[in-house]
This record gives sequence, structure tokens and C-alpha cells, in this order.
Amino acid sequence: MKMHNFSAGPCILPASVYAQAAEAVLNFDNSGLSILEISHRSKAFMSILDEAREKVLRMLGLKEARYSVLFLQGSASMEFLRVPYNLMKSKAGYIDTGTWSSKAIKEAQAFGEVAIVASSKRANYTYIPEVDVVDPDLDYLHFTSNNTIYGTQFTTIPQVSVPLVCDMSSDIFSRQLDFSRFDLIYAGVQKNIGPAGLSLVVVKKEVLGKTARSIPSMMDYQQHIDQGNLYHTANVFGVYTSLLNLRWLNDLGGIPAVEFLNNAKAKLLYEAIDSLDVVEGIAAEAFRSKMNVTFRFKNSELEKAFDAYCERENIVNIKGHRSVGGYRASLYNALPIESVQVLVQVLEQINQKA
Repeated sequence: MKMHNFSAGPCILPASVYAQAAEAVLNFDNSGLSILEISHRSKAFMSILDEAREKVLRMLGLKEARYSVLFLQGSASMEFLRVPYNLMKSKAGYIDTGTWSSKAIKEAQAFGEVAIVASSKRANYTYIPEVDVVDPDLDYLHFTSNNTIYGTQFTTIPQVSVPLVCDMSSDIFSRQLDFSRFDLIYAGVQKNIGPAGLSLVVVKKEVLGKTARSIPSMMDYQQHIDQGNLYHTANVFGVYTSLLNLRWLNDLGGIPAVEFLNNAKAKLLYEAIDSLDVVEGIAAEAFRSKMNVTFRFKNSELEKAFDAYCERENIVNIKGHRSVGGYRASLYNALPIESVQVLVQVLEQINQKA
């Protein structure tokens, strides 16, 4: 049965990744051992970790001499705390564009003053606010590049003279950017990287060690770097599955190739939303996300019919977040365009019968 999974996360990964990961659970690399039982300090895992980190830097166009790559446990929510622990001396700036940036702000407030540089809260986060002036004395500026709940996405990188930190959980590896503009990127891996439970951190080495703060070892990026990402037992399966996905992306042609496919998927769905009488987009058009498309029916009575069509066509995980309502179709890297075509056909059928 072909399922069309539009989950916002954990989300779909390539079929080849599932197959290789499943095989490795039974017999990793013909070793007779499961990937679940190999030591995190074995040569086999060190090879996995080294290749994964090398591929991350190569995909992002960054140099190992300047950046370190870490796969850490706790997912992006842990980085809400780790970032200010490691970077905030007294005052940091945050752009408030939704639930996840708000959670990051709450954690940072325990370490010093947080300046809300811009916010779209007054419009229920349906747009990306303009950043006018940034205090040059800020320790860093933090923003969330893509907002899964509200379906908004930054189209440009903020131009600032302070260190730039980005939560790129839901659109990392999905589009080309000048990643050298960032001093620290973090992402929960459960969108475009791997299975839930890990965070990917890419940090410019020179921004660390400047807070004069005593940092608990588990929260200290430098400690994890110094220990070769092995300060504690690594999530071997999570890192391995992430590597499989990075290999898939590399074989596809890297970020330029997948961006082309992502643009096609988003264009197809947004054109349907804009042309059909029964539905409308929720996010402001200028800031629409290419990863998370939010929409609703103009007549809420049509939702039951749409839900029934979705069940018949095996379309799953498309309900909108409770704080927004409506529907949300997540179009992450591994989602095939065929799934979007099925969704568009359903919307067209609803439109014809309305």
C-alpha cells in the first residue's frame, strides 16, 4: 500500500535509507552484528561518524578548519539551552517567528537579557518580520529559518554584524544558502537528516570559549568537540541512518538538485491552493514555506469530505497544528512529487463537487 505521508516530523526518509537501515539492524556491513550492538568507539562507528561529519561540511560548503560538526542527543530543544550556555555573555537578540523561537527565547532568558529584535506574534506568526536595526553589542542574533507550524520561511539571511545563530531544523539541506554567513547552525535531525532524537550542530570554532561561564560538560560544545563527539555514548543508529540519508542526498546531486525538486513540489501545491475556489493559504504569500504548506477550506463543512478523500487515497498526517488549524502538508526532501500530485487531485475533486 502506497502511503502519502505529509508529517511535519518525524517525517518520511528515502525508501533506500529505510531498506539499508533495516538490513543493518539485522547484519551491519556483513559483520554478523547488528548496527544496534556495535560499540560507539569501534573503528566501524568512527568511520560512520567521520564520513557523516565530512558530508555535512561538504554539503554546506564549509571548511573543517573553521567549523566543527556534532551529532548530539536531545534534538533541537536541547540546543535552545546549549546555545545561550555557550554563547551568551550578557545580552542576545532573538527574532520571534513562532512556537519554536518562543521556546528558544524562554531558555535564553535564564542566562541574561534577551532582546526581541522583531516579532510577527501580533498576526499569529503568518509572516516573517523585517529586521531593521540590530544592536552591535549583542552576543549573537538567533532566528528560526523555517516555521513548521505556521508555514513561513525566511527568504533571505539577516544582514548583521554580530554572530548569527540559526535553528534550521525543518529546512536544512533543502535549499542553497551562503552557509558561511552563520556562526552556529543547529537542527533536530527528524526532518531532512535522520530519525528523531538527535541534533546536528555546525559551529564556527572561533565563537566558543568567550563567555567566562562554567558550563556543565554535557552542555559544553567545546567538551564534545575535544572528545571527538564521543563525550558520552553516541546514538549509533541515529548517526548511521543520518549518514545513509546524506549519501542519498549526495547521490541525488546535493542541495542544488534537491532544491530543484522541492521548488517543483511547492509550486505545484501552491498553484492549486491559489487557483481553487474552496481553499486558501494561511501564511502570507511573500513568506510561504517550501517545506510546510499551510492551508484551510473557506467553508469548514468541506473538511469532512476532504478527510474522507484523504483516507481513501492513503494521505496521512496532514492536519494543521492545533494553534493554527486547517491543514499542513510537509514537503521534505524525501517526499516524492507523486504524493503532492495525489493531494492536488483530491483538492481538485473537492473543488469540483463544492
